Amino acid sequence: MTTNKPTFPSIWSNPGPQAVRLGFAALILLPLLSGLAAAQTGAPALNLTLSGGASEPDNVSIALEILFLLTVLSVAPAILLTATCFTRIVIVFSFIRQAMGTQQMPPNQVLASLAIFLTFVIMMPVGKEINDTALQPYLTEDIGFQEALTRAEQPMRAFLFKHTREKDLSLFYSITQMDRPSNRDEVPTIILVPAFVISELKTAFQMGFLIYIPFLILDMVVASILLSMGMMMLPPVMISLPFKLLLFVMVDGWNLLIFSLVNGFA
Repeated sequence: MTTNKPTFPSIWSNPGPQAVRLGFAALILLPLLSGLAAAQTGAPALNLTLSGGASEPDNVSIALEILFLLTVLSVAPAILLTATCFTRIVIVFSFIRQAMGTQQMPPNQVLASLAIFLTFVIMMPVGKEINDTALQPYLTEDIGFQEALTRAEQPMRAFLFKHTREKDLSLFYSITQMDRPSNRDEVPTIILVPAFVISELKTAFQMGFLIYIPFLILDMVVASILLSMGMMMLPPVMISLPFKLLLFVMVDGWNLLIFSLVNGFA
């Protein structure tokens, strides 16, 4: 059933809800005005009030939707870190850098940026499904706001369930002492997300262990050779680092690593 809920462009084009536009502008300009007031001694106080139709149901609904979207934007980094594949990727990248012993190379900014772009690539099917089934129907006013949220939640929950272990879900049910669900639809998202994070941490550490093995063997071989030659004062890491880099380049390590990460979420 088509609802008469206005979309966001209509907020600015329709001259009716003046109070909503004033409130949205106040939310944007208030931090800037507060900073200017704090920088100047004795500056006059600024009072912003909303009036004129703010109590109408349509205007209140629009204001609540704007507040909800601002809240989602404020917690977007936490959602990116916990409800996507970013956690596994960035931990594996940290393991590969420590295993090679390259200190801060590649830099943290490069690894984090690559992890974010890989997250976008891996989560693209989920985002496309959310856009097709929830966002676009809502923008065209074919569905309501609550139904759009419900439809958007389903692809994310399917992705989380696919990579979450039942043992981790059972742990949080034991902690919260909630009744065990009979199907996936009864599992609340607030329990599903931390269980997914624990599962991702375990998988990332398993991959890190496998990454460490060849570099550890190379360190042991170099240390044994140096010890047999009587060069005990020479750090083995200094000698093994070029061979680690050569081994990683010869096997096309970044290609293999990215392929393994992406294939793990396929």
